[in-house]
Amino acid sequence: MDSFDMLISILGSTIRLSIPLILAALAGLYSERAGVFDIGLEGKMLAAAFASACVAYLTGSAWLGLFSGIGVSLVFSLIHGFASITNRGNQIISGVALNFVAAGLTVVLGQAWFGQGGRTPQVSGDGRFAPIILPGVDAIRDVPFIGPLYANVISGNNLLTYMAFLAVPISWWVLYRTRFGLRLRAVGENPGAVDTAGISVTFLRYRAVLVAGLLCGIAGTYLAIAQSAAFIKDMSAGKGFIALAALIFAKWKPVPVMFACLLFGFLDALANFMQGKAIPGIGEIPVQIFQALPYILTCILLAGFIGAANPPKAGGVAYTKER
Repeated sequence: MDSFDMLISILGSTIRLSIPLILAALAGLYSERAGVFDIGLEGKMLAAAFASACVAYLTGSAWLGLFSGIGVSLVFSLIHGFASITNRGNQIISGVALNFVAAGLTVVLGQAWFGQGGRTPQVSGDGRFAPIILPGVDAIRDVPFIGPLYANVISGNNLLTYMAFLAVPISWWVLYRTRFGLRLRAVGENPGAVDTAGISVTFLRYRAVLVAGLLCGIAGTYLAIAQSAAFIKDMSAGKGFIALAALIFAKWKPVPVMFACLLFGFLDALANFMQGKAIPGIGEIPVQIFQALPYILTCILLAGFIGAANPPKAGGVAYTKER
């Protein structure tokens, strides 16, 4: 494999590995912009992955799997909203609790239902989201540089991949060009002013949390029946926390969120590619070093090397209506 083919392979893998990060980070963006910190992104993705894999296996329909994953994620979001918005509980504790519930419940139910140690059976056929070949692939495949890039990186991805990238400009438009987005950002900065204007802070925050649940549901479904073909114990593997790091790195803005997630996806793809390979003049480097790169970068970024990343002023603070 020459260097260009190697680059194309890594870029294709980067796209596939970045999708759950992009969706989860956008989910956190909506929630945190409204002033509700959501540490439970990981748990919602995991629960959605399990639900989508179960339903897709039982029904043979990827779409029913997707709707099931979204439904379960929305339920988790409502629980988080009820605890932290309605009852004004600690948002961090609520999110962490959801993560523990999802991690334990998926394994227990998976073992009880399928007897495979927490795994689900393999999903095949229409139970998975298949790759989509875009028009013109065969016509330009042999064109230098552009052909392989279009055929192997841009084309050949599943529907949820294109939905994730489409969600980025949509999120930008919603947040910065709609009344809902304006109110959402305002409620994360000064909920008292929003309340004074006669707008329900509780209703706005619930809507933001539900949007986060929707996106996490798609992310979990992608993990189980698009990128993979079954649910595996703890298959989210910390992606929810990396998405939160990408969100902070991008300073709560949709387009920088996408590029931050692509960076983390690239490091993950590089780690997979470098397994068993030697670097000239150095030799073979333990693969664990490359696998740790995304987490090392997370620590470096969060240590303050990205400049001031100020969260919404009312983030993490329960709002009490003045009487």
